Amino acid sequence: MKILVGLSGGVDSAVSAYLLQQQGHEVVAGFMKNYTSDSRNCTTYNDSIEAIKVAEHLGIEIRAYDLQKEYQEKVIDYIFDGYQKGITPNPDVLCNSLIKFDVFLEKALEEGFDKIAMGHYARITEDKNGIFHLLRGKDHHKDQTYFLSGLNQFQLSKAIFPIGDLEKSQVRQIAKEIGLPNADRPDSQGLCFIGNVPIKQFLLQKLPIKKGPIKTLDGKTVGEHDGAYFFTIGQKQGLGLNFKAYIYKIDIENNTVYVGDKEIPELNSSTISVKNWHRIGEEKAVGSKLQGKIRYRQNPAVECVLTKKENSDLSFSFSSPQRAIAPGQVFVVYQGEECLGGGIINLTF
Repeated sequence: MKILVGLSGGVDSAVSAYLLQQQGHEVVAGFMKNYTSDSRNCTTYNDSIEAIKVAEHLGIEIRAYDLQKEYQEKVIDYIFDGYQKGITPNPDVLCNSLIKFDVFLEKALEEGFDKIAMGHYARITEDKNGIFHLLRGKDHHKDQTYFLSGLNQFQLSKAIFPIGDLEKSQVRQIAKEIGLPNADRPDSQGLCFIGNVPIKQFLLQKLPIKKGPIKTLDGKTVGEHDGAYFFTIGQKQGLGLNFKAYIYKIDIENNTVYVGDKEIPELNSSTISVKNWHRIGEEKAVGSKLQGKIRYRQNPAVECVLTKKENSDLSFSFSSPQRAIAPGQVFVVYQGEECLGGGIINLTF
């Protein structure tokens, strides 16, 4: 097959390209230029240099794709809109479903490629009925199906994840054995394609400083903040208080942030309402016992039950209360190894 590999400059996509080469495929590298900034935290330039080095080392062609316009419209604008409304969006899920596996995939197909490949820790299987299933990567600590929960059947049919059956340590070992120039490069951090930029610094590009009070549950003012929209539920850093506190409520309308200690009941939720549900796998009936993640790093996933289903609005109850659930984040549901889909957290109870 003729495959366009999304080469990011990192070791995972580099090894993915190598493995496809070894399997006899015609491999071309594609570097996506989605975001540039004068910030020292912006990694786009360094990433492009690393990607070029990898392509040269593997002896494959590399093409550049300028997707900044689409990324601005579909991801960055969504980030600003979400924070301005007091919710905490997850740009990585959108980046995959709307940029990598949509705009980038479309360009690949237009150029005659059969499929695209990415260095994600995930697996895809196809059953006898031609239905594609998204499975967790073998390395559960690196599993990235959470970020891929917005993909549809067509996107899965055109995607390959060459390192899905490998542990991260194995990927590093392969990179060293074949002498990849980025074999020891650290994993990327921060927002998708933007880099390790403090979220407040990023948001200040469009959202102004807007002083407001920090209050406790009883209404006592204990501090001042630069804007309620810079914060998220459960956050404890950046409050400037002389005692340890956690945000449990954000009142955007009144520009007020409410804090309490770690044990405050308001931080815990037993039920969530999810909107814009996107289903990948088999549709589940109300009462189904499943597993879910309210954030990427939640491992293992928590036991949950589907309690309500109305079109694309679903509700789930947890076997034990979950802490600091932020509206706007993505709730992703699993049944064993299979990722069934995800939706936007709307309400918590």
